[in-house]
Amino acid sequence: MERGVFTEHDGRPAVRFQRRYPHAVERVWAAVSEPAGLAHWFPSTVRIEPRAGGAIEFADDPNTEPATGEVLRYEPPHALSFTWGGAELHFELAPDGKDGCTLTLTNVLEARDTAARNAAGWTVCLAELDKSLAGAATWGPHGEHAEPWEPLYDAYVTDGMPHGAPIPRAEG
Repeated sequence: MERGVFTEHDGRPAVRFQRRYPHAVERVWAAVSEPAGLAHWFPSTVRIEPRAGGAIEFADDPNTEPATGEVLRYEPPHALSFTWGGAELHFELAPDGKDGCTLTLTNVLEARDTAARNAAGWTVCLAELDKSLAGAATWGPHGEHAEPWEPLYDAYVTDGMPHGAPIPRAEG
């Protein structure tokens, strides 16, 4: 599995992921920009006004409160960016070869110490996206069949990614 890297985006801390898919840009665009596609892999239920300046609403994530962000960029089928709390998410799609595309996901962080936590979370989410695009059954990143989050977090910390922000733990 491809892991995220710590970087900066316009002077702010960020984690970045890149995936290559053997699918047309339009297919991956639907998975990352439409509520029906996002439902298979994104951590929240999403409602979006598909335009720059539109609202994007997040609900049903057991680790965060419901929230509303702003769509910063909406350029189908190549770019979607929006705010989520003090963070930003940027999805960029580019054709790659005859029948494929590359997805770059950049999570611009609210704080540097959230890097390992968010990288682990997006690693779980992107594994679900990979399954969904491959036609496999998915239960989302909070489902019992999703990749375990804590070992990924521990691996990012061991590799030196900034950490220290509160992290979700299973209750019990």
